[in-house]
Amino acid sequence: MKRFRRHGQESQRDRLKQELFAFNKAMEHGFPHQPSALGYSPSLKLLAIGTRSGAIKLYGAPGVEFMGLHDENAAVTQVHFMPHQVELVTLLDDNSLHMWTLRGHNGLSELLEIGRFTLTGPPGAPPSVTRVTAVLAHSSGELLLLGTEGGHVFVVEVPGFRELEERNISLDQIASSVPDDYIGRRNLEHVEALQENPVDPDQVIIGYGRGLMVIWDLEKKLAIQHIPATQQLESVCWTEDGKYILSSHSDGSYCRWMVGGQDTNEEEKSDIPYGHFPCKAISKIVQLPTEEGPPFLLFSGGMPRASYGDRHCITVIHGKKHVALDFTSRIIDFFVIRDGPEHTGEPSALVVLVEEELVVIDLQTEGWPIIQTPYLVPLHSSAITCSHHVSTIPLKLWERIFAAGKHQNAHYSKKPWPVTGGQNLAPDPPQRDLLLTGHEDGTVRFWDASGVCLYPMYKLSTAGVFHTDADPNDNMNQGTEGEWPPFRKVGCFDPYSDDPRLGIQKIHLCKYSGYLTVAGTAGQILMLELNDEAAEQTVEAKVVDLLQGQEGFRWKGHTQLDIQEDPVMFPAGFQPFAVVQCQPPAVVTALTLHSEWKLIAFGTSHGFGLYDYQQKNSVLIKCTLNPSDQLAMEGPLSRVKSIKKSLRQSFRRIRRSRVSLRKQHVNTATKLQEANARLEAELAEMELAPVQRKIEARSSDDSFTGLVRTLYFADTFLSDSSHNTPSLWAGTNGGCVFAYMLRLPSVEHRADEPVTAQLSKEIQLMHRAPVVGIVVLDGHGAPLPEPLEVAHDLARAPDMQGSHHLLVVSEEQFKVFTLPKVSAKMKLKLTAVDGSRVRRVGMAWFGSSRTEDYGESGLLVLTNQGDVHVVSLPHVKMQVHYPCIRREDVSGIASCVFTKHGQGFYLISPSEFERFSLSTRCVVEPRCLVEAPLHSGCSNQHQSQPDGASSTHRAKHDGEDAEVLQEIQKSLEGDQMSFLENNVKSAVA
Repeated sequence: MKRFRRHGQESQRDRLKQELFAFNKAMEHGFPHQPSALGYSPSLKLLAIGTRSGAIKLYGAPGVEFMGLHDENAAVTQVHFMPHQVELVTLLDDNSLHMWTLRGHNGLSELLEIGRFTLTGPPGAPPSVTRVTAVLAHSSGELLLLGTEGGHVFVVEVPGFRELEERNISLDQIASSVPDDYIGRRNLEHVEALQENPVDPDQVIIGYGRGLMVIWDLEKKLAIQHIPATQQLESVCWTEDGKYILSSHSDGSYCRWMVGGQDTNEEEKSDIPYGHFPCKAISKIVQLPTEEGPPFLLFSGGMPRASYGDRHCITVIHGKKHVALDFTSRIIDFFVIRDGPEHTGEPSALVVLVEEELVVIDLQTEGWPIIQTPYLVPLHSSAITCSHHVSTIPLKLWERIFAAGKHQNAHYSKKPWPVTGGQNLAPDPPQRDLLLTGHEDGTVRFWDASGVCLYPMYKLSTAGVFHTDADPNDNMNQGTEGEWPPFRKVGCFDPYSDDPRLGIQKIHLCKYSGYLTVAGTAGQILMLELNDEAAEQTVEAKVVDLLQGQEGFRWKGHTQLDIQEDPVMFPAGFQPFAVVQCQPPAVVTALTLHSEWKLIAFGTSHGFGLYDYQQKNSVLIKCTLNPSDQLAMEGPLSRVKSIKKSLRQSFRRIRRSRVSLRKQHVNTATKLQEANARLEAELAEMELAPVQRKIEARSSDDSFTGLVRTLYFADTFLSDSSHNTPSLWAGTNGGCVFAYMLRLPSVEHRADEPVTAQLSKEIQLMHRAPVVGIVVLDGHGAPLPEPLEVAHDLARAPDMQGSHHLLVVSEEQFKVFTLPKVSAKMKLKLTAVDGSRVRRVGMAWFGSSRTEDYGESGLLVLTNQGDVHVVSLPHVKMQVHYPCIRREDVSGIASCVFTKHGQGFYLISPSEFERFSLSTRCVVEPRCLVEAPLHSGCSNQHQSQPDGASSTHRAKHDGEDAEVLQEIQKSLEGDQMSFLENNVKSAVA
């Protein structure tokens, strides 16, 4: 009977877990790492970005996002949308072509790969014959033209990827038609460009590397015109009326050629825009007409090689306007968005993909300002150094932060975002969430993390508080008057910090009071308050000596930042009113804020302190430095010394182990082999992350034992079980926990009487494992609410009747102590075998997916193995665990931040956050729909054609074709296997 009851309880618990917990890697935020290709569909109004890692990402209106990943670990070199369809083709650097489609399923679209293809040449042919260098997606939507390194052009039918051999254009066909006087009919080299005539889809221009351009008639299968340019060809562009061809070349020149019925020997116009000194190649050129006035001419490259060869520029010329847009990193590609449903109207926006960001220029507003991007924002415009997430922001604070950010964005264009494809069907976010990122240049950026788009709201700069080498009058957006070329800096990617000491290491925002505290690399802690108006003020500084006058220590690291003594004008937003400067000026490793008590606590590798920001004085200073720990005095810039000491310690341990073995007189060969294996394992453990070792006591001589890992405020029972009191808790790298009782004056005397702190408890964990988290649980076993949360009626008051418990999370285990006696009650070892270590912890609320009013608190845990766990409270039992981050991704694990509702963010690259969720109720993911263009007609039906059938002249559909249309309709609804996929399978067969 007991067994059945226990089985029933376990089944009920399993069902409850399914209602509360589910792991989901929902999406990625930020800018794709190492982009390599760009594509755009004017009919779908979607842009596509391919990356070197083989990812393909599609973006439309804000919230419309899709992602696919090629199975091959190869870079995407080209992306081409099929005209007026929901398909696109990607070319990888392994020479494979892939067909993707946006298929409907349950009312939403999903990006799926439906076919792949690799050109195969005749037996014995060299690989260059079929190495694809240029791709043209024909306007019929049924053909791909593939130019190759060997000079051939292959014609392939899609979506089945069937090669139409009789329509291929061989190099021999081209060479035989080239005029004899074309420099002795030299080697034409590879196909550099393929372009379709905008007014006659039967005509395409084939551009060869040596400069020759041939206009080929697909229907008649013959060359109708040769354009014998003599310079190395980079790109070609057909004007919209089909009368002219523009070609750009490797010497920085471009030429205009008239299209006629006979061969052209001389260009109509030739120009080297930036002088007769040697120039870099113009890699792409585009000319677009306007309804009134001169056309737009845009090209990338062409800069004078000696003077500006290192610039990444796109030149825009419109009448007398001439600007060289100077980008922050290498240009990948660009395109122009035009007005009108058929993409034939006025040029409206220039979209440029560079290596580190996406920049969109408004071409219809005076001055050509930048349009702010709602997504694809470069998170790494300055390297991210820390993150902080705040859930459920009150509306008033949200509006004030948004208003401050709006002032900063006044220089952006007022035009709406021009990429508008698809429909965002995701529900409105249930709450307002902020993600704050600290950066190497001393800035803190506020991001709207409520929904699919990580939208930039506001940027705070702390550099103005200090003396730096930056020139405040330096405006990078303005070129010098009369400068040639007429440069204009665009883009916000700026990885170079004026002073690495400005780097932000810790952030804490109180969403109820609007107070913010940030701490940096050089021991600086800034206290800031939100102000809706600009204000000029002097920032008061307080120096705190964490060494407490101990002798024999000399700081060998960087110096502190010098604070501005004169009043500083701060813009609207968060404005600093107090600075605490730690001595020695080491990196701040822990920070917390209690806005109800007006206190901040901070810690470094030397100790911790408590600061009263209302009275602007120091309350507590505690030195935790171990007398034998000289490494803590070297600072982060003394890495070589740290490595040497680490190696010395490793060899000492090995020596001690060998001595121990000798004392035990272990002489047998088997035992010696076992000992050597243990030593090798220990060496591996010292060199890499600990993967396999049992929990063992750590020596008090280990480095950085005094480093403060966590700080925590709590109103709980320290002296006796009947009187609760404010307290401060601190945990160190050496497994030590300090508890201080705080005495706060009454509200009436808070501004006059000092706050005092008295040491109440000191706990030393047996294994001396670093303490990474401290939580006090109330009488119901629930975590104590945040400061001011109860006062704002957003949380119930903690239970002060029952006994409180202290949860101490070390790297190796979770241990619960009773309060106020601090006696061990229960513990949970993370593991004793596989070497897992706790790296991040956070409290979260998990709501049930079935019952709206039920939920549980849980402890979120991330290990050095990249696994995430949920631990129940107050009984510290393991609920679920999932693999989340690759074990080798040390920076990803170090960057992880948890939310209060069971989600998390971590950096998968310097420029991208991966967002994951452990909650069934709280999941943020794209939910969007892209419909096929209505005017696409029969081009969207992907019927197989008889061999040799014309791609531009199709017979009318008969009754049999109508049945095919019905089958396609069903496939688009996602009820059956895609008709496209069936076609591909039959073609492969």
